[in-house]
Amino acid sequence: MRSRTLFLYIFIILPGLAWAQPDTVKPKQPAVASANAYATDAGLEVLAAGGNAFDAAVAISATLGLVEPESSGLGGGGFFLLRKHDGHVVFVDARERAPAAASRDMYLDTKGQVKRSQAISGPLSAAIPGLPAGIVHIAERYGRLPLSESLKPAIRLARVGWKFGEKNRTMFAFKADVIARNAAAAALFQPDGKIPEIGSRLYNPDYAQVLERLVREGVAGFYHGAFARHMVEEVRKAGGIWTIEDLSSYTVVEREPIRLRHRHFEIITAPPPSSGGVALSQIFNILDGYDYVSMDDATRAHLFIEAMRRAYRDRAIYLGDPDHVVIPLDILLHPAYAAGLRASIHPDQAMPSRLLPSVSQYAERPGTSHFSIVDQEGNMASVTQTVNLPYGSGFVVPGTGFLLNNEMDDFSIKAGVPNAYGLIGEDANAIAPGRRPLSSMTPSILIGSNRVAALGSPGGSRIITTVLLGILALIDGDDAQAVANLPRYHHQYLPDEISAESNAFDTETIAALEAKGHTVKVYDRTWGNMQLVIWDPTTGEVQVGSDFRWQGISKGAVGEPIEKTGKEIIFR
Repeated sequence: MRSRTLFLYIFIILPGLAWAQPDTVKPKQPAVASANAYATDAGLEVLAAGGNAFDAAVAISATLGLVEPESSGLGGGGFFLLRKHDGHVVFVDARERAPAAASRDMYLDTKGQVKRSQAISGPLSAAIPGLPAGIVHIAERYGRLPLSESLKPAIRLARVGWKFGEKNRTMFAFKADVIARNAAAAALFQPDGKIPEIGSRLYNPDYAQVLERLVREGVAGFYHGAFARHMVEEVRKAGGIWTIEDLSSYTVVEREPIRLRHRHFEIITAPPPSSGGVALSQIFNILDGYDYVSMDDATRAHLFIEAMRRAYRDRAIYLGDPDHVVIPLDILLHPAYAAGLRASIHPDQAMPSRLLPSVSQYAERPGTSHFSIVDQEGNMASVTQTVNLPYGSGFVVPGTGFLLNNEMDDFSIKAGVPNAYGLIGEDANAIAPGRRPLSSMTPSILIGSNRVAALGSPGGSRIITTVLLGILALIDGDDAQAVANLPRYHHQYLPDEISAESNAFDTETIAALEAKGHTVKVYDRTWGNMQLVIWDPTTGEVQVGSDFRWQGISKGAVGEPIEKTGKEIIFR
């Protein structure tokens, strides 16, 4: 480890740069793109009621937690990247935290082997949820409307019912057996003893009551008092390790986003405990040394993949919770460090991952959700939230109406052993009391002279590369829907292979990449669910892009022009 640190610190650290904000034409209409039509409609409803983008973010977040329980919810966490119309930005970290009783080897048996089932199923796999604190924080600090208004659509929908959809049912297979063994989860998602048919109407009055408690009591209504004691009692009864102190001590953290420049665009993205912004910065800094726009498809893809390989390798070694480990960000993000990485890239030959300094392999599952918003003032929100794997831990505390996450699997359970997404890690992301597990969630905002975009995607380990390819397409001038539909490919250091959707490369490009030494695996399945909005600050025109991969479930929509009045929102 010492040699790696010395290798990093040979570079000179230079101060960051600031970028001026141009004069702008405000958006002619608000726009929302989310992974579920119910959530998009909730956001537009709150905007039409006089809310801003941040009120809409609260509405969408709470609604997704109801209608997309496979991907997010009050039992999970998320990252909120917010940009005010005057250019001020803030990153709100509502990531889950490990309980105080968590320990480095808690998922290892007496022989040192990983007990994977305990890390992904049941209450022992659940970290302390952050999303309830996150939405209250956003509403109170940045919203215009009272929480009662921004949560109204989700509360109403929980009581009148929502239709179980194709994605709900498709993802249910990942946790069907676990849910069936938990009485509260089975009652919620299998009310007739079987998986609901597509179009079945589900009701969740318990979820409505939890939201109403947040309206009345704020954060205390979830993390303190009788409700918190009830959650702790039920979690511990079922084998978990939560305490009332774990809940009462939870707080969201406001962090400085990562900023970088690439081809005359500014990119604002997620800092640790997200690994996404660091990886994006490293990849773009490496690409700064190439005229890749003029290259043929195979050469360009080769360079992109080699940059991905190196960024994911550094992710495994250096990144973790910035409140608990020292991360050499100034060095990892410095152009001089990228130049060193670039020098190790051969233009015509893949470097096997085993030849990079090593650290001491698995299906991606979309257990995450993203949404993007721009309001008529130019406020923007890019938000990614999750319960980790589909349907999280599969465990519901009776009377709550939501699943607990299984985010403990996002820690490095054992050095060099992959998690459920095939990602490896070392001590920087080891389990420790109060730590936030490293995440791949990468909500981002792109700013150029004629387009400002908010984007993001689910996709586990593939989130970072999905957002990367989306940003590159935006820089190239693609419209919002084309960016959302873009074919995807991915490399994450280990396993040492390129994953590609079936239409990502033609046969000639695959042959050329294999001739350079790459292993290309083409999959019939797809990944990700990108949601983005674009605003042209020179004309006020807006666009929405909602991933065609879940066509008919996700929804991008442009709202009716509305007048904005109310209190001024100040970022502190």
